[in-house]
Amino acid sequence: MKQPAPFPSRDEILAFIAREHAAAEGGPRKIEKREIARAFGIKGGEAKIKLKALLKELEIEGAVTKSRAGLSKKGELPAVVLCDILSRDRDGELIATPAEWDEELGVAPKILVTLPRRSTKNPAPAPGVGDRALVKVAPHRETGGPAYIGRVIKLLSRAQKRILGVFREDPRSRGGRIVPVDKKQRDRELFVTEADRGEARDGDLVSVETLSRARLGLPQARVRERLGSMNSEKAISLIAINTHGIPDLFRPETLEAAEQAKPARMQAEGFAREDWRSLPLLTIDPPDAKDHDDAVFAQPDDAPDNPEGFVVTVAIADVSYYVRPGAPLDREALDRGNSVYFPDRVVPMLPERISNDLCSLRQGEDRPALACRMRLGKDGHKLDHTFHRVMMRSAAKLSYQQAQDAIDGRPDDATRPLLESALKPLWRAYAAAKLSREKRSPLDLDLPERKILLNPDGTVDRVFVPPRLDAHKLIEEFMILANVAAAETLEAQKSHLIYRAHDEPSVEKLSALSEFLATIGIKLAKGQVLKPKQFNDILSRVRGTEHENVVNEIVLRTQAQAEYVAENYGHFGLHLRRYAHFTSPIRRYADLIVHRALVRALDLGPGGLPEMGREHLAEIAAKISASERRAMAAERETTDRLIATYLAEQIGASFAGRIAGVTRAGLFVKLDDTGADGFVPAATLGNDYFHFEEAAHALVGSRTGETFQLGDAVEVKLVEAAPFAGALRFEMLSHGKGQKGRALSVKKGKRPPAPKSRRRK
Repeated sequence: MKQPAPFPSRDEILAFIAREHAAAEGGPRKIEKREIARAFGIKGGEAKIKLKALLKELEIEGAVTKSRAGLSKKGELPAVVLCDILSRDRDGELIATPAEWDEELGVAPKILVTLPRRSTKNPAPAPGVGDRALVKVAPHRETGGPAYIGRVIKLLSRAQKRILGVFREDPRSRGGRIVPVDKKQRDRELFVTEADRGEARDGDLVSVETLSRARLGLPQARVRERLGSMNSEKAISLIAINTHGIPDLFRPETLEAAEQAKPARMQAEGFAREDWRSLPLLTIDPPDAKDHDDAVFAQPDDAPDNPEGFVVTVAIADVSYYVRPGAPLDREALDRGNSVYFPDRVVPMLPERISNDLCSLRQGEDRPALACRMRLGKDGHKLDHTFHRVMMRSAAKLSYQQAQDAIDGRPDDATRPLLESALKPLWRAYAAAKLSREKRSPLDLDLPERKILLNPDGTVDRVFVPPRLDAHKLIEEFMILANVAAAETLEAQKSHLIYRAHDEPSVEKLSALSEFLATIGIKLAKGQVLKPKQFNDILSRVRGTEHENVVNEIVLRTQAQAEYVAENYGHFGLHLRRYAHFTSPIRRYADLIVHRALVRALDLGPGGLPEMGREHLAEIAAKISASERRAMAAERETTDRLIATYLAEQIGASFAGRIAGVTRAGLFVKLDDTGADGFVPAATLGNDYFHFEEAAHALVGSRTGETFQLGDAVEVKLVEAAPFAGALRFEMLSHGKGQKGRALSVKKGKRPPAPKSRRRK
């Protein structure tokens, strides 16, 4: 009788996961319980239950991470990684780090990059410092060096030649030095001669290009552009653009291609568009929007199978007609990945000739579009949908506030003629769509966004949180419906696509959430699988209580980050099984891919997606996910720097805010008026020693029991501002709240016991 295979140890399972990822070709391999069972010959119900329990233990301990993409060893890199090449070692070898890395895992591992052999068959340029590349990695066996060794599969973007820095004049030579603004390059100053300084003055922010690299002394540079004083707000967004390597100057061939583009016609290249120019589609956008890539219309459905239902139409600018695969416009759009929005400027994905002209759905002008027509039942459930390649003509350009005012009984000259024919049907259709949304119960977090208004001279006028109107929610819901329809259509056509995916929270984060909720009397069953509805129930239980803000904040931190993927694993936050981005191809490359896939799958004319395997789409998805995170970081840092500059003149002033973060070192406080974040060192909190209670997200005085907890309303005084670091330091003016039990014992004259610092398990 054949003996059963011995059950694997924990170390053997971890080694197997790491080995399989390292050996995978073309991308990380999906490893799940069945692959492990097959590899170790685990059969029978009892053995499989034992394996499941062991994997759950490893996940809870943090030894492995689990997502819809499978299991991976905690902190280990997959076989193929998107990397930034940052430096060279003493031997001149290139050193890279992952473009995306969870800081909770510690310092990102270093990768020793081996150079490809140059030949006539491989004429591609060799990678260099500052480049971004897809790298196939494996553990590096040599001790004392980088943890991984890697081979470049594909060079994605070349290093930026332009460097931003502050010019420091040398009075003796009349030349000077350039001090780079990028923190990573602060120790790499450049030398500028008098002849190469141009109009630069001491303290100016300048753009320079490097010249020769001398064997001795500093590398030489030439000032290309004087951008003004470091005190100007214009400098702040330029710093973010440079620091994050965001391409902000279009290549000549890209601009030339954009200028040569001709307006789309009803018939071209053997294909005829549907004529929808009489349909009164509306664009509803922010008042300062320069490009309009989506338009909407709704009307009652007169089909007998849908009583009291609606037909909702979402029309999206047909960018795929102008931006063809592999052409200059396409190559640069992929490099950029998305548009980046700063208070003083936009760095667009496409040149203005395309984004603000040919593809902008301007009022009263013919524009090509890809339209989704959806039938909704009276309960908001989508019955069916169709896609069409059309020529449309926007009936009106409205702002969110304009549309809302009209519905609320305050129409103006633009909205009054549209109220009965267009706006009210839209709102009635949205009322139905809301019923379906509420039944689906997506995650419902209250996350106000701050907006910065600038004066004409570029200085900050004010910072505010704009109101969240039904007009915003209407457009958002119809865009979600169209995005789902796009994903469903492409899946039905068995077409590859790029999904927008959002993973469920990790076991580790759910465990931390459960520990915190227990401190405020809300119990979660251990190991309970939470859906968005359960999160919403938690949020509704604390709404209007003192715990509302802290619970919203911690539920948000529990969530994973959304990403673009070629293998679908659903969208947890929206509670959708399939979801793709279709509605903004002017500003997101993912949407352009989906448009092309629809054009090809439905035979809608030229500009379709070329033959492309899932592996190739996975590479594109990884790249644009990284571009999105790059843009988010640059936008956030610019906002922080602008607000720090704005507040630098108010040193000594007091502000109301809420505790937005708690660490052993102190408290992060977010101001109510501006949303600015600043730090209160723990050492400055009164005359007590404060312990960090991790599960409660609080600092607690060991002698008094005085407690400062995440979400608490506080008053602080601004004591220091560092504008170009975006940093603020506060002094706490409020007293902490008395902790239950401890505060009572203090009133009775008893010294409370010092709380133990808890570690997350």
